[in-house]
Amino acid sequence: MKLEGLRVVDLSLFLPGPALTQLMADHGATVIKVEPPGEGEPNRHIGARQDGVSVFFRNTHRGKRSVSINLKHETGREALLRIAERADVFVEAFRPGVVDRLGVGYAAVAARNPRIVYCSISAFGQRGPYRDIPAHDLATEALGGIVSLNLGNDGQPTLPHVPIADLSAALHAFGGVMMALYRRHATGQGDYIDMSMHDAVLASTPNVTGDVFAHGHAPIVKEFRSLGGSAFYQIYPTRDGKHVVLGAQEAKFVRNLLGELGRLDLVPLCDRGPGAHQRPVIDFLRATFLTRTRDEWVEWFRGKDIGFAPVKDLREAFDDPQAAAREMRLIDDAGREHVGTPVKFAHEPGRPQLWLPKVGEHNRVVLHEAGYSDAEIDQLYASGALPAVDGP
Repeated sequence: MKLEGLRVVDLSLFLPGPALTQLMADHGATVIKVEPPGEGEPNRHIGARQDGVSVFFRNTHRGKRSVSINLKHETGREALLRIAERADVFVEAFRPGVVDRLGVGYAAVAARNPRIVYCSISAFGQRGPYRDIPAHDLATEALGGIVSLNLGNDGQPTLPHVPIADLSAALHAFGGVMMALYRRHATGQGDYIDMSMHDAVLASTPNVTGDVFAHGHAPIVKEFRSLGGSAFYQIYPTRDGKHVVLGAQEAKFVRNLLGELGRLDLVPLCDRGPGAHQRPVIDFLRATFLTRTRDEWVEWFRGKDIGFAPVKDLREAFDDPQAAAREMRLIDDAGREHVGTPVKFAHEPGRPQLWLPKVGEHNRVVLHEAGYSDAEIDQLYASGALPAVDGP
């Protein structure tokens, strides 16, 4: 696999950092998850559980090793630094300044391992006026303008529901880590990556900043091309209370559908681009889609060259034959489901390991690899630097 032989220390919690290192683990990296004593990674306990572990944890920590270290203990900090000496990548997602206070910040780790690629993921990055403000995904989406674009039918902002700040930050960080590792081949030096979730949100807006940059004002959401102002980029209810979407606005798709429906007279309104003038088209299509069920429309559109899709719930989405063909739903030996890995290679494809670690399960094996003897590890347990391995 592409990342086989790469060693990653993951000190992060919740979603952005674990999503980054999960992608690396699925493609062969050895990921050493450092969990806090006691309950361990918080997402072990968030949401629906199966066989004693949350599905959230299953989708972010499969195939990783777990060590549990008390970083407030001096010998615990030293143990983590020794582990990091043999690592290629170090990931953390605390608020700025926390890892430095713990003694495991970039300067401390790089002093022991100059080749380390050290990635910090935080809400607002390591500098700027919002640096020390506590925030999760929703707050960064709000400050980054995304929530203002996500309006309900009442015209009021609604929850985005998909953690775009968390996941886009994870993907940007993954790209940054790969660039730093590539550069390390030439220079022998590692690097420090300052990944801001807020930056990732702003970087997700290239297609909606037209009015912002050209005219100096925010888009009128319901009239904007991809935000509700186009009849052919729109959600429509069907007769059975479900929904379908039109998701392609090119002229040929407009003519294909309106021609099939006998309303080519509406084409000129679409040719003028998005805006309030498309309301007659939207109203016509809304009334039309209400005449059949969602699945009847699926059959009606089959074979037609039109950008159409049914709105599926998540259960339907993972049961879809496209998801099966792309191996985006994996099933382990116990019959439990996992989200698949999305990066597909022709050679050396990812092979997700579907086992899950217990808190601190790999303390001994990882510390042995860092040069500790059994007697030294026993002393770490006796001192409280390593908590007893009894977590979920």
